[in-house]
Amino acid sequence: MKHILAFLLLCLCLTAKPQRIVWWNVENLFDCQHDSLKEDYDFLPEGQYHWTKGRYWKKLDNISRTIAAIADEDKWPMIIGLCEVENDTVLRDLTRRSPLRIARYSYIHEEGPDKRGVDVAMLYDSLRFRPHGYKTVRILSTKRISQPTRDILHVWGDCPSLNDVLHIIIVHLPSRAKNGGTGERHRRIAVTTLCGVLDELYGKKILLMGDFNAEPDDKIFKDIYERMTSLMPLKRKELNQARGTYYFRKLWGYLDHILVSPNLTPYTEERIEVGDFPFLLTEKGTPWRTFQGPVYKGGFSDHLPIWVDLLSK
Repeated sequence: MKHILAFLLLCLCLTAKPQRIVWWNVENLFDCQHDSLKEDYDFLPEGQYHWTKGRYWKKLDNISRTIAAIADEDKWPMIIGLCEVENDTVLRDLTRRSPLRIARYSYIHEEGPDKRGVDVAMLYDSLRFRPHGYKTVRILSTKRISQPTRDILHVWGDCPSLNDVLHIIIVHLPSRAKNGGTGERHRRIAVTTLCGVLDELYGKKILLMGDFNAEPDDKIFKDIYERMTSLMPLKRKELNQARGTYYFRKLWGYLDHILVSPNLTPYTEERIEVGDFPFLLTEKGTPWRTFQGPVYKGGFSDHLPIWVDLLSK
């Protein structure tokens, strides 16, 4: 009986505090082994990026250090969405063999169709989020588009702090192609597919996060904003101004986003936080990347992490 009471007290303590949900594009988290079904040749020891075991394990250490910095009062984030992870191996190494192992995260991942082999994934604390199930949603190609992209990951489960089921949707949408037309059609197909998933979940509590490869005022968000509430600033940030998640051509931008369904907004902060920790930045104040082109920089990622706290009511 004492053990049961202690467990219930622990659950009460865990659910009474805000629960942190994190999103991060970790920039090419590959292992050092060739997958015969993927075009991962650059990320081999003999490849263009000279991706050695030493560099790989340093990358895992860097990710662990960042997640530890995001932790709130020694309490690890409840859920972490990731993209640009290669496979189950890197997730197992991250959660079982890197310094992050002390957090005892479980993870959800499904191999997707991306030719390079990068996918989305989710880490979670099973004491604070108990999945009922998950599925991946394929973004279909057309005759004019032969480049398969990352699947949409949908996970749902009990969230004691909400006393309800929470639906987590994780995306990494196609980037804006340089040649215009074809790339934009691909992005529209991806957004239409995503909106179909959101429509199926109408009335549920939904948190959507990912790398959308688009600013908050991009036209691809028009249909999404009809269904979800953005927690992002609405305007692009200029050089030397506040913050962003990605830096390109001397401009900060928000390409990474967290959105919530209207019925979840009472349980969240009004705006996301950006992890612009000094150790994630170069001397110029820009994201300290792992690679700049093929040149190894030894940093963390070309994106900064973001998070929001889920509040108890």
